[in-house]
Amino acid sequence: MRNLFFATAARAGAVLALSAPLLLATATPSTAQSVSVEGRVGRLEKEMRAVQRKVFPAGAPVEAEITRPATSAPAPGTPASTPVSDLMARVGALESQLASVTGQVEENSFKLRQLEEAFNKYKADAESRSLPPEAPVAAKPAVTAPVEDTPAPVAAKPVPKPAAAPSAGASDARKAAVAAVERPETGDAANDAYTYGFRLWDAKFYPEAQAQLKATVDKYGSNSVASRAQNLLGRAYLDDGKPALASVAFYENYQKRPRGDRAPDSLAYLGEALIQLKKPADACKVYQELEQVYGDSLSASLRGMMDKGRTRAKCN
Repeated sequence: MRNLFFATAARAGAVLALSAPLLLATATPSTAQSVSVEGRVGRLEKEMRAVQRKVFPAGAPVEAEITRPATSAPAPGTPASTPVSDLMARVGALESQLASVTGQVEENSFKLRQLEEAFNKYKADAESRSLPPEAPVAAKPAVTAPVEDTPAPVAAKPVPKPAAAPSAGASDARKAAVAAVERPETGDAANDAYTYGFRLWDAKFYPEAQAQLKATVDKYGSNSVASRAQNLLGRAYLDDGKPALASVAFYENYQKRPRGDRAPDSLAYLGEALIQLKKPADACKVYQELEQVYGDSLSASLRGMMDKGRTRAKCN
């Protein structure tokens, strides 16, 4: 009996010794495959976050769904899924989402390039219009020497009338009215500068408001108040009968501060400026951009303004 026990134990040890290498060989490829897939998942997640930082530099408004989806408990008797199959499912979801976001980036970049090309042309046209025309140089008449003892008669030169200048009383009255506009002093220099520009615009002192608002944007361009100041600068140009300069101001505000407080307003007023410049097709493109970028967050007043602009521009 004792000999039978030792013989059985010896056979069991031999079986374990022979099966151990086989088990190790079977587990190694699965472990290597899991490590490889984990590295692939980590790389895809890093690429997704890099794309998010490029598309949304101020932070993604909606967190990407890159986490492992919740799975329901398997029914009894159903074989459990392996970690490798779960990782492969995550890889497929990440690759699909990355392709979708990359396509959106390319589409938005193309639209932005189109707008930049159009408005670079508008800016050049506006600058060329603002330059004063050069006065033509009159040719000097040939001078002939008069005959001796017979002096040539000298024609009386007409005296040009001076250009009508504003009366001193009117100029002084305007200066006094501008000086009467109160300058705020709250301790917030950037907001005070914008508020003073707003008060000048509200009082219809458009040239003075333009100078004040432009100085505010130049000095506080990185402040949150810059979006409001640049948008109001465009409105001051528009109210002053300068739609070309207004279109440049509105477009630059949207381009430089797409998440600013007045970025949607600038796009809506940009469409109005383009209609006044008799460019309805470009106005329709701007309204389309406004709808695609800010459609869900547009206020009722801006949406009404956009709908009226589309009707005037005869957009499809």
